Amino acid sequence: MEVRSESEALQVKLDKFPGPGQAVQKTRLQVWFIRVCSSILIWTCLVQLVAVGELWHPQLLTGLSNRFTGTHKLSIRVEESLPSPPPLLPASGSLFNLIYWEYKSNGFLTVSCNGGLNQMRAAICDMVTVARLLNLTLVVPELDKTSFWADPSNFEDIFDVRHFIDSLRDEVRIVKRLPKRFKRRYGYRPLDMPPVSWSNESYYLQQILPLFSKHNVIHFNRTDTRLANNGISLDLQKLRCRVSFQALKFTPQIEALGYKLVHILQDKGPFVALHLRYEMDMLAFSGCTQGCTEEEAEELKRLRYAFPWWREKEIVSEERRSQGLCPLTPEEVALVLQALGFDKDTQIYIASGEIYGSERRLAVLRSAFPRIVKKEMLLDLENLRQFQNHSSQMAALDFMVSVSSNTFIPSYDGNMARVVEGHRRYLGFKKTIELDRRRLVELLDMHQNRTLSWHEFSVAVRLAHERRMGQPTLRRVVPDKPKEEDYFYANPQECFCNRSSCDDLLSPSNSTEEVR
Repeated sequence: MEVRSESEALQVKLDKFPGPGQAVQKTRLQVWFIRVCSSILIWTCLVQLVAVGELWHPQLLTGLSNRFTGTHKLSIRVEESLPSPPPLLPASGSLFNLIYWEYKSNGFLTVSCNGGLNQMRAAICDMVTVARLLNLTLVVPELDKTSFWADPSNFEDIFDVRHFIDSLRDEVRIVKRLPKRFKRRYGYRPLDMPPVSWSNESYYLQQILPLFSKHNVIHFNRTDTRLANNGISLDLQKLRCRVSFQALKFTPQIEALGYKLVHILQDKGPFVALHLRYEMDMLAFSGCTQGCTEEEAEELKRLRYAFPWWREKEIVSEERRSQGLCPLTPEEVALVLQALGFDKDTQIYIASGEIYGSERRLAVLRSAFPRIVKKEMLLDLENLRQFQNHSSQMAALDFMVSVSSNTFIPSYDGNMARVVEGHRRYLGFKKTIELDRRRLVELLDMHQNRTLSWHEFSVAVRLAHERRMGQPTLRRVVPDKPKEEDYFYANPQECFCNRSSCDDLLSPSNSTEEVR
């Protein structure tokens, strides 16, 4: 018994102190385990750094590829002309979130955007935000192909789809297409519906999210202004900005041509981008016929009746104009620009489509400002050939030029005017003259009737616009009347503030650029 006890004691000691072979094997396993874990951690850090670098300074990454494409010098020239944007927001997904956070989607959201480029741009920002709020997988949005413009462009024809998906991957899951089992061609029928306009978070959480318990896929068939301007949580408001200012990047082809346009204009000195919204669709649907012949007014009316989705048919142009609801005519714009102090040598880029009445209606404006140019005058026909019959791609070029201009002046506060205004605020409150059309119509009529002298007219116009030059300001909120309050994308103040109260927005350090 004693011998057995001694043997067992010896074995226990041997187990506690393994031999040299066993110790080496155990050490090797530990070393390999540490190496594997370290490699995983290092690669994860690299992926995160690349993602953050792309979100904050995409030019740092694209600069390397530009050395081989030949666009490096041109893009640097344009970027140097713009003020550095303020920091927007850090990505919400930290390194450890990416490692440990498991994304659980509540379903798929597909959307069909409606309207022109900038209406769809704002809608895409809203739909990303809704998908984030409801924890949904968003399918890359479908663009409008059936509206007045009949542009056949897909999302990837206008925006860099890979950048769009990658730059938002820490906020929301975005896929290029639905899984096959959820496609209509395979017999699946998603729930089609338009969300209620100007809705807040409660609507989406209480009315829309429960629908996903019965439907794997919901399709929003209208997306214009479906998210409220105000009353949205700060994180979601900042996400709307992140999509607009960082994720929605134009394709390399559009950016290259847009930068070329800006480069040509900058070589000739400071320039004004004039969004002259005196176009056929605007005049037809607004019912504004100021300056038109009877035949033209009748043509515009027929066009309005040809589109059943446009509710208002009988419109009194004079009433609309007196309320400030009509775009200024080219002739009126000429007088206003002169009253604001712009002289004949001012370089003006017309950021618009075809002006209704063509060159005949531009004669007075061109006489007052001979240095008026359009993209068709600055670029070779071969450069624009790929964009012909693609109005949204053409509008993307105008967007880039308008954002880069020294002064931006829209003759009507439509979607492009408001989205460009917001973008210019983000770039350091660049000068944007927001025309008070209601006041201007009164002054123009008084001047035309010789009630006001030119000097009196000019002084009145300048006084009316002293505080309408794109200065820092807080959004005007009108409870229960979202159409009457300031549009979020025209002044996304949450993205310029250091604190949630935005008191710092009106500090003296914020000022509007005064270069013409």
